[in-house]
Amino acid sequence: MSYVVQAKDGSELNRFYEDDLLIHNWYRFVLSYPPHLVKHYLQKFNINNGHWVLDPFCGTGTTLVECKKQEISSVGIEANPVVQLMAETKTKWDVDTAALIKHAEAIAKEFQARIIQYGDNLKTLSNEQGKLIIKDSISPIPLHKALVLLEVMNEYYDPDFINYEKTAFAKQLVYAYSNLKFGPEVGVSRKKKLDADVIGLWLNQVNEIAKSIEFYDKQKNVISVVHLADSRNPGMKLLTNDIDAVITSPPYPNEKDYSRTTRLESVLLGFITSKEDLRRHKEGLLRSNTRNIYVNDTDEQWIAHNGRILELADSIEKRRIELEKDSGFEKLYHKVIKHYFGGMARHLEELKPKLRPGAKLAYVVGDQASYFRILIQTGEILADIARDAGYNVMNIDLFRTRLSTATKEQLREEVVLLQWNG
Repeated sequence: MSYVVQAKDGSELNRFYEDDLLIHNWYRFVLSYPPHLVKHYLQKFNINNGHWVLDPFCGTGTTLVECKKQEISSVGIEANPVVQLMAETKTKWDVDTAALIKHAEAIAKEFQARIIQYGDNLKTLSNEQGKLIIKDSISPIPLHKALVLLEVMNEYYDPDFINYEKTAFAKQLVYAYSNLKFGPEVGVSRKKKLDADVIGLWLNQVNEIAKSIEFYDKQKNVISVVHLADSRNPGMKLLTNDIDAVITSPPYPNEKDYSRTTRLESVLLGFITSKEDLRRHKEGLLRSNTRNIYVNDTDEQWIAHNGRILELADSIEKRRIELEKDSGFEKLYHKVIKHYFGGMARHLEELKPKLRPGAKLAYVVGDQASYFRILIQTGEILADIARDAGYNVMNIDLFRTRLSTATKEQLREEVVLLQWNG
């Protein structure tokens, strides 16, 4: 039986329940799946505090945070360094919250003095940094204040507090200081924020972090580890046969450049300082869009004998030729399909030695229709790949439907349920 968590129009999907907001809302993707979906599959898989749960595409840590709330040990893998930091911070609840607040208040006091010292001399990004972020993603005065806050945070550096302070900064940078807006893609709002209460919003966020940690004091010692690694080769970071369940959502095979979603905070926090940094970062990601396809990629070899995927890629290339589309990125569309599903095949193969016999897996994925309006049935194809790799396909549950901007049709997002019997 399929499990549907939303109304027919999909309105239930991104609605966070009130008890979901604590911890999860420190920093999260707009399109992240809701915590109640994680809770459902923890119950469905009969997972308790004697088990280990893995999220190999952990993003901002939805699965890990929910596991920790339920007193279940978890481990995550994330290749985006700024997101990995956010997920790691969101799963560390053993800080002295009173000391954290006191430290943040000292930073705020120094910030106010520093702003007066700078006067009309506004801090700004270097030329190289400016080229890395989306144009007009933050206005000059909020940017100046954000950079001053970072300057003071670095001078007052304390290893016990810095990651919470950076997480609070990243959250407010994106949602309160910047001009960014989020829909199907990240973009810049027409109405620009010419100023922002940078320090007040940041200090409020630190206080919210402290309060939510205090609320979950009983769970502070539950183990949760987040590795910075490539999910296509998770074995390097995991012990053998220690995973009882996987609950995750890999990127979908679409034209969303996931590195753009976090570009502003990645640059300001120093995770990306050059185009070379950006390329190295993208090379560690699953190949889900034309902007991270490279000449030396080899993931397609993992599906070299899969007729369905090869036929799909061929049909996309034929449609491109029929439409006389010959730009560089359009010529890469068919390669994304082969490298994306090849990367998922590689991931599932490398994962097998790390799973306990009987381990159950849930992969949240979505169908796509943006590649010249040719339907990509991601869930069904992933199930075929898993079956070929020796997994038992338990079911494909409907998660939600969403409107395709290309075809104006409803596309399925599904949860592919697998079992590894060893």
